[in-house]
Amino acid sequence: MTCDVVCIGEALIDFVPTEPDVALSEASSFRKAAGGAPANVAVGLARLGVAPAFIGMVGDDPFGEYLVRTLAAAGVEVTAMRRCSESLTSLAFVSPARDCGDDFLFYRQPGADTLLSMKHIDEHLVSRARIVHFGSIGLIGEPSRSATLHAIHLARQSRCRLSCDVNLRLRLWPGPDAARAGLGLAIRNANIVKLSDAELEFVSGTRDPRIGLRELWHDQLDLAVVTHGENGCTWVSRDAAHYVESFEVDSVDPTGAGDGFTAGLLAGIVANPTCVNDPDEISVACRFANAVGALTAAGWGGIPALPIREDVERLVSES
Repeated sequence: MTCDVVCIGEALIDFVPTEPDVALSEASSFRKAAGGAPANVAVGLARLGVAPAFIGMVGDDPFGEYLVRTLAAAGVEVTAMRRCSESLTSLAFVSPARDCGDDFLFYRQPGADTLLSMKHIDEHLVSRARIVHFGSIGLIGEPSRSATLHAIHLARQSRCRLSCDVNLRLRLWPGPDAARAGLGLAIRNANIVKLSDAELEFVSGTRDPRIGLRELWHDQLDLAVVTHGENGCTWVSRDAAHYVESFEVDSVDPTGAGDGFTAGLLAGIVANPTCVNDPDEISVACRFANAVGALTAAGWGGIPALPIREDVERLVSES
């Protein structure tokens, strides 16, 4: 079994308010959607024509069944998704209210995703991937921390690229210092890193990508990208840096837009592995990723809104 990208981490259920622009405390009803940043990336890749696999743990419950079925139907290889009876599938209530920023409330005490352990890592699957993608949430506590680090070690042994989504969810960490240390560990273990403006500021003290990313740079890093929401992104490589503008769309729900961006970026790197050495090609890949993120924000929910390649290419060509 060979997949282009193996995504490792949390798969959970997002509950998003049915009313636009309301905080969680004001929402009267919610809609269910499959979610979890690494799971979102896996589905995003499948819709872009890339062959992804997902490694993670869900509960042996109806929500876990729903997640496995949703990822499989999207074209994600799910043979390495595990079901456990010790804990339930994690839930996240998500409000993209513009006046208070993204509002996430997690129910996981602990969630099934936190129980992924080293024995659950499909070593053959990881060793044959072209890219292994992980997020910081899997590094918060044991046993998922050791499982994630084991997958990273296997990927390095196989000389495949490591991609990291910083994905700060401060409420899940014991405190800011632990979060900053964990995010730093994630960045140091990656060849490709994606952060938001706020995440860059949290780990580096500045929102300036050219300054902050140089502070975070290490010898194994090939490319780091800071996303600016609807305002595009800035990439930094070993020798260059550039801003890439995004696309104007009517935003409905930004949930998962960053994960859509990540899927678009990784799809570009899978198609052209040496693009990280060419500034022009990096900008092409980031423009495509911006289009994926914009179209995701133009729909409802994370996974339901992730676009297919034809729609992305149409937006890129018409803009």
